[in-house]
Amino acid sequence: LWLFALPAILCWTVASLLSLRGERQKTVCLFAIIGLLIFGSYIASMWISLKHPPMRTMGETRLWYSLFLPLVGLITYSRWRYRWILLFSTILSTVFIAINILKPEIHSKTLMPALQSPWFAPHVIIYMFAYATTGVAMLLSLWQLCRKQEQMAAIDNLTRVGLSFITIGMLFGALWAKEAWGTYWSWDPKETWALVTWLSYVLYIHLRLYRKGSAGFLCFLLIFAFACLQMCWWGINFLPAAQSSV
Repeated sequence: LWLFALPAILCWTVASLLSLRGERQKTVCLFAIIGLLIFGSYIASMWISLKHPPMRTMGETRLWYSLFLPLVGLITYSRWRYRWILLFSTILSTVFIAINILKPEIHSKTLMPALQSPWFAPHVIIYMFAYATTGVAMLLSLWQLCRKQEQMAAIDNLTRVGLSFITIGMLFGALWAKEAWGTYWSWDPKETWALVTWLSYVLYIHLRLYRKGSAGFLCFLLIFAFACLQMCWWGINFLPAAQSSV
């Protein structure tokens, strides 16, 4: 992993520093894209080696999150010119990569029958991109609270995109559940927290649409929604009732 991770992180760091210095956007994007291609090639090589998408374990999903964070950071930088967002997304991505390097997991070619559904891979990939998008929206919310700088338009757009992908991911998850367990929804801990997360982001969009609530309150709501998302992703593993949840 580190043979791919180190050059990718180096490219993302160079892109971050160049963006902070106000260098040309094309140069910044070039380094960021090279880093994405390097790290993406590692995931692709794992996919070929395992003969299935690398998303069976928590460590494998962290790889997708580590890839999508700089991607969403690059999109945000390119669209709204937030020069600091590349650095923040790079730091977060590096943390998740470091966890995988320091705590390696055994990657098996064997998939349990429930994970062999064609709905499983798109469900996880879509959710990981949604997690990255809402994660960047959460970073912007923290920046809004700390610096009192008006950037709600960017936060709104990222939240809408994130909610859209969460919704699609939930639909794919329901189709996967129907094929694997015979029911679209069973109210297990992961599904329940997924619904709480979805409703939290829907509430934010509703309040923004009808211009209700202050910017500070809305930013705190997004932080709460992102915390719910973390429960949905990995927090439920610490709940006794989650032992039967996939």
